Amino acid sequence: MSYVLILGAKGDMAKELARVYAKNGYNLYLAAREASTLEDLKQDIEVRSGVDVELVEFDITAFETHEKFYTSLKKRPLGVIVVAGFMCEQKVAQNDWSKTLQTINVNYTGALSILNIVANDFEKERHGFIVGISSVAGDRGRKTNYIYGSAKAGFSAYLSGLRNRLYESGVSVLTVKPGFVNTKMTESLDLPKNLTAQPEDVAEDIFKAQQRGRNIIYTKSIWMFIMLIIKHIPEFIFKKMSI
Repeated sequence: MSYVLILGAKGDMAKELARVYAKNGYNLYLAAREASTLEDLKQDIEVRSGVDVELVEFDITAFETHEKFYTSLKKRPLGVIVVAGFMCEQKVAQNDWSKTLQTINVNYTGALSILNIVANDFEKERHGFIVGISSVAGDRGRKTNYIYGSAKAGFSAYLSGLRNRLYESGVSVLTVKPGFVNTKMTESLDLPKNLTAQPEDVAEDIFKAQQRGRNIIYTKSIWMFIMLIIKHIPEFIFKKMSI
């Protein structure tokens, strides 16, 4: 069976995606910094699903290493999923340029760097799929997280253009826009339970959407309607709001 490359494989969503793709018969490349820390996950997946799991070292912000990283994979992947993400509090980012830059480089620049390489390869082969984890935060800038949201907005726009470009090559591109998800990245936040998804549910949604050739999904799906409302609030009203 073909390999799926998961970039940013140490996150909660990424681990659940690994389990979902493995149980459906896909071999895996799990790519992350200090990838050896994923050894227990690798062994568990291999025992449960009987697939091959390779741990590969990858730093999404080390742009100069991306070409060598991709070409050194022992077998070209059928699909690539970018799950890597970084979010800190808005007030921290707006007062610390290093945190702003980290937000941009992890959520946007680094993702583009590796996906440019992947897209060129997939376009040449006329086969494959790309999944990018964006966010509902990118649908409209809000004062509570506009630095993070602007990086995700840029990533969503990139994925849209990539989908347009690669359509004729038979390569699918899925943009995933999660709302609140119960992960380590959000554990300090007081999230509404009825609007908060579990990582395993998000992973199942992503797998089903990718297999069906979908273009964009919100997960939970209710976020599509929430963001539709938020996007249509007139600016003269929206600028006075705290949401």
